[in-house]
Amino acid sequence: MSTELITLDGSRHELSDETITEIREIFHGDVLTPEDGEYDDARVVQNAMFDRRPGMIVRCTGVADVVDCVNMARERDLLLAVRGGGHSIAGTCIADDALMLDLSPMRGVWVDPDARRVRVQGGAVWGDVDRDAQLHGLAVPGGVISTTGVAGLTLGGGIGWLHRKYGLACDALRAAEVVLADGQMIRASADEHPELFWALRGGGGNFGVVTTFEFEAYPVGPTVWNSAVMYALDDADAVLERWHDWTTTIPDDVTTRVLCWTMPEAPLLPPVLHDREVIILAALHSGDPDDGERVCAPLSGMGEPLADLSQAMPYRIAQSEFDPFFPKGQVQNYWKSLYLDDVSIDARRLIADRANHRPDPLTLVHVPMLGGAMGRVDADATAYGDRSAGYMLSFDGGWSDPADNDDNIAWVRSAWDRATQLDVASGTYLNFGGDRDIDDRHRERAFGRNLDRLREVKREYDPDNRFRLNANIPPAS
Repeated sequence: MSTELITLDGSRHELSDETITEIREIFHGDVLTPEDGEYDDARVVQNAMFDRRPGMIVRCTGVADVVDCVNMARERDLLLAVRGGGHSIAGTCIADDALMLDLSPMRGVWVDPDARRVRVQGGAVWGDVDRDAQLHGLAVPGGVISTTGVAGLTLGGGIGWLHRKYGLACDALRAAEVVLADGQMIRASADEHPELFWALRGGGGNFGVVTTFEFEAYPVGPTVWNSAVMYALDDADAVLERWHDWTTTIPDDVTTRVLCWTMPEAPLLPPVLHDREVIILAALHSGDPDDGERVCAPLSGMGEPLADLSQAMPYRIAQSEFDPFFPKGQVQNYWKSLYLDDVSIDARRLIADRANHRPDPLTLVHVPMLGGAMGRVDADATAYGDRSAGYMLSFDGGWSDPADNDDNIAWVRSAWDRATQLDVASGTYLNFGGDRDIDDRHRERAFGRNLDRLREVKREYDPDNRFRLNANIPPAS
């Protein structure tokens, strides 16, 4: 039985059984088609909205497999999807009938504690990095949960639990090994292909397949102070005001965020929280836990808490605390975000109103504090764009039934549209975006004055736009 794959122009490319057998002989990793038993498991991604069926999945075990897969896509003019950790909210890592280059078998991590360098393969997730780096009391700025892919988070910027102390994930990147659209493998750093290196730090997956990242690591843990204080969501406006006032006083050691959500009926949670709509004040202090307890103590006095789960804990546990609430392939997701210069009175009212009128208990209204180290990097030092905002507002739509997709997507878009009218609103963070196809307005919101330079880098390294399943930046004409 032959297999059909889609090409860049939308036509079909047929592979006979004999050709598929020949292809399988080339690769060390598995080559899966829809007839294979492992295929359905291999195509599952984080966002359940994307129940897509690639024409072929190549599960790469090393750089040679990546090179051969990119070459096969180019020689046959195939649409190529690249999956790292598979966490893309916009589903850019998978497409119907495409050739999917799957890096998930490549999860190696190597730590040099003396140089404070960590090398990470492109299919790793942040839990892999934390596990090895914490053996040496080190951490690389990662995401909010440990199952997030290293590649997607880093290439898109990298907001997480350490960005105020040590910057974004992309700020910690010191070099990358990249397979380009022509199949060439190169190293990008400040001294080698510097324009490509600049673009990789925030410009997304537009420029090639990163097979290895080299990061600078920083001293964190192994024990940190982690705050999680829950209040009734009805009190959101008042709690937000007090949290905002507190954020103007804290050191860079603290990264904090507000999360408006409905707590599940989980056995490890106090019964008072079961199925309760809450506003969560969360914070991680990256330094001495005793200092963290002192600095974060005001979080429990911003009203009448329903529960206070704050405690000292291993950094690895803090980094994975939210993992159980984001099961792979089980929740439909659509997100949109924007930056806030400040959490103004109007912003607080909008946040509280939308949080109290969420369309589904799984939908999250998320307000991370920015600034600190990430804000002291010049806007044009990396591709990430403007860093001047003090906060972010993200409407993280989540629900279970695909039949509710249209209503939930409409709610997120409407909430985001209202938020963009705030005087303090600016920009957008594409890692927290649910639209695969973005227009020039969204590109400009994300990249600002860096966009023209990114188009030039795209023209140099991927002039035919073969890496297009991403927050795409078309090459300069």
